[in-house]
Amino acid sequence: MASERQSVTARTSADPAEPHATMRAAVREEYGSADVVRLASLPRPAVGDGEVLVEMRAAGLDRGVVHLMTGLPYLGRLAFGVRRPRNPVLGMDLAGTVVAVGPKVTRFAVGDEVYGAGNGSFAEYAVATEKQLARKPVNLTFAQAAAVPVSACTALQGLAAGRLAAGQEVLVIGASGGVGGYAVQLAKAAGAEVTGVASTAKLDLVRALGADHVLDYTREDFADGRDRWDLILDIAGNPTISRLRRALTPAGTAVLTGGEEGGSLTGGMGRQLAALALSPFVRQRLTMFLGLVRAETLERLTALLEAGTVTPSLDRTYPLDQATEAIRALETGRVRGKAVIEIRDAGSR
Repeated sequence: MASERQSVTARTSADPAEPHATMRAAVREEYGSADVVRLASLPRPAVGDGEVLVEMRAAGLDRGVVHLMTGLPYLGRLAFGVRRPRNPVLGMDLAGTVVAVGPKVTRFAVGDEVYGAGNGSFAEYAVATEKQLARKPVNLTFAQAAAVPVSACTALQGLAAGRLAAGQEVLVIGASGGVGGYAVQLAKAAGAEVTGVASTAKLDLVRALGADHVLDYTREDFADGRDRWDLILDIAGNPTISRLRRALTPAGTAVLTGGEEGGSLTGGMGRQLAALALSPFVRQRLTMFLGLVRAETLERLTALLEAGTVTPSLDRTYPLDQATEAIRALETGRVRGKAVIEIRDAGSR
């Protein structure tokens, strides 16, 4: 444990201009439940050549935070640390103000208000690459902006993978979550007729987001044969491939992402890879994608957000010292839409 902590300190050395600068951060030094998360004081991260240092105002929560905390599925540990997390600080979604830039950064300057994805955003300062940031939409608070990047980029890329077109019948499974809520809005904006699948308590939210129809998964089966859809975006990660195919039109497309019940080794990847293997042999198209936060995707979203076409569905905010409670709420399904951790100045722009 001591050697791991030393290596963490080396990777998060303080800014040269402030050699003793520290920050508060929500960390976990080992994988586990929300009980392993604690508030700690760490050196402020240093900025690399193509990186930006952001003074954090708000950080969004998404299912990726839970996977990084638990280290599950195990396959993911190849990227973020086999035995222990390489970076102890949780969080990816961010919104804040640029306070330093690397020498190769050309798109941002100190003082710019930005949003996007970074490395360890549950902290007072976070580093992000220039390629994963965009200027914050002018009509959003920092908290609203922090609720956008990972979830909205995933939704936009998922619909693109499904070749969304105006006039299609679209089914969004998991429509009340972060990704699903944006998928409903984006599909409607593209001219589709949208059906959202959610629990009884969250159907009103899905309707408010613009869904034309809603299905209560506790009472109704989308694959019962009564309806079929041109495009299914499966965010929940639970339906079998055969059920998805039953709900598709003969030449429809199912896009699979997520996989919360796919097992501890590969998560939902096994189901997604099986769908890819089957797709060439059936008329229906079965595909998957990996959601990534990119500057160009954020800029597309910014235009939609500033036009009012898409609106962040922000359930509630938590202060940094309640990060553990926020994660538990997400894990247990109590979050409607998105939850955000406000690092400082709650409610300000």
